[in-house]
Amino acid sequence: MGIIKASKLIFDYIRRDEEENIEEIKRAIDDVSLDIEAGQFIAILGHNGSGKSTFAKQLNAILLPTEGTVWIQGLDTSKEENLWEVRKKTGMVFQNPDNQIIGNIVEEDVGFGPENMGVPTEEIWRRVDESLKAVGMASYRLKSPNKLSGGQKQRVAIAGVMAMRPQCIVLDEPTAMLDPNGRKEVVKTVLELNKKEGITVLLITHYMEEVTDADRVIVMDEGKVVMDGTPKEIFSRVEELKSYRLDVPQVTELAYELQKGGVDLPDGILTLEELMENLIPKFAGHISNKEASENGGDHGN
Repeated sequence: MGIIKASKLIFDYIRRDEEENIEEIKRAIDDVSLDIEAGQFIAILGHNGSGKSTFAKQLNAILLPTEGTVWIQGLDTSKEENLWEVRKKTGMVFQNPDNQIIGNIVEEDVGFGPENMGVPTEEIWRRVDESLKAVGMASYRLKSPNKLSGGQKQRVAIAGVMAMRPQCIVLDEPTAMLDPNGRKEVVKTVLELNKKEGITVLLITHYMEEVTDADRVIVMDEGKVVMDGTPKEIFSRVEELKSYRLDVPQVTELAYELQKGGVDLPDGILTLEELMENLIPKFAGHISNKEASENGGDHGN
């Protein structure tokens, strides 16, 4: 069993009237089974209403299964006696950093979680130092969060979660409210935490460019897992992704259009470098053949 395991997970949102009679049942997660290994960077994609954010909230026991089971490091999230341990093991970072930041200065905010956990003062400050360095915000430790940009605030929110030493961090659309630079900052931070610190990362997003470095991409639609594979495998299936109302990275789209136009390219190109590596030899060969032909023609005259 991996660090996160879901088996036949179902979650229903139930709406009741004033007399507690059921008015409506909406199924948000529909028979999802997943096993996620420790240390992986997992991206979960899906259109609005696909169930991806509802799934994220299951991993921290903010929501509990209607049916089925979720385990975090072998702990059943639905058992009340496991709640504290589950939340220590899985940290959550949400869309709006303002909802997570409560300290008047950055270092106070980052230390808030460990202090609530009863961590000794000396250890709290050590964790604050390490966490702020890890997200590149050590020089801002005495600043007011109100003076920070959106991307900086989100990095502080990530540091606050890191200071609690979770084995896994779940980021629920953490860049949705940020500009392109802020998005890049946060994704770079998350990647470094995964690679350098070995923290398991689940990134919930609908920005395709954010998932190209993931170990595994899971696509959800109408509460079900509809695609599951490496970024290259997933982005090789351009038309299928579009059928789930998702885009593909711009360079993947360009390569796909060139393929349709008759250019011989591999499926699932993810970066501009990869595209150029495949294109340059073809055009270089075409140009050299053309030159040879022209030179040969001249010689004949």
